[in-house]
Amino acid sequence: MTRMPSFFISHGGGPWPWMSDWRAMFKNLEASFVQMVKDLPERPRAILMISGHWEDDSFAVMTAANPPMVYDYSGFPPETFHIQYKSPGAPLIARRAADLIKAAGLPVRLDATQGYDHGTFVPAFVMYPDASVPLFQISLKRGYNPAEHLALGRALAPLRDEGVLILGSGLSYHNLRLFGPAAKTPSEAFDDWLVRVMADAPAARTAALLDWEKAPYARTCHAQEDHFAPIWAVIGAAEHDPATMVYHDTDLFGGVTASSYRLG
Repeated sequence: MTRMPSFFISHGGGPWPWMSDWRAMFKNLEASFVQMVKDLPERPRAILMISGHWEDDSFAVMTAANPPMVYDYSGFPPETFHIQYKSPGAPLIARRAADLIKAAGLPVRLDATQGYDHGTFVPAFVMYPDASVPLFQISLKRGYNPAEHLALGRALAPLRDEGVLILGSGLSYHNLRLFGPAAKTPSEAFDDWLVRVMADAPAARTAALLDWEKAPYARTCHAQEDHFAPIWAVIGAAEHDPATMVYHDTDLFGGVTASSYRLG
């Protein structure tokens, strides 16, 4: 089986594919998800999503055969609270993932009730609108310790050789209180830093991402790093692979710069 790449993706805002004006704003992001599927070496056996919208006291692994929906947003049209994405779960692969995490000495538990949050079902819907690829999630661990999430990715790396596509789903800029023109300078500076870091040699790249708070405007762009934390797991899963930018926007919401990356 061919080794799968891994991705850190910016997943956009809320349920954007179901709103025409927002979908137009995220047309470049949509195109990047479509292209990601085209560029895969083969059809994934399953997608493992690490979303900025699910965290737990340990690393929790979704094991439901048919996960429900989690509408973790507010202020959107009523119909967006009835979206259904009926991708099957991947219970056997999820248990395999949990075993790998446990073997790495990391805290882990199985969760049979957790559903798909929008950091998961939004990109998955654009990639596979027919919901034909099994999909499951692994949570972030509260506290967002970079080394622990890097270790999570390292533990999950063998899944790439088992047909599993690992996606870290967040946003390279996530400050809900600073959108519009005020976001331009900080998001641009942080994105420029990320571009340089992702192009660096693997050891230097890992070190810089672990020490991410030294990046320009780091805490302005990520006052809480839930949407940046998935990148550490992705780096851990593909630590020695080159990174390629697969998405870039410079004027989202009137000023936000955001990017996505493929590793491997």
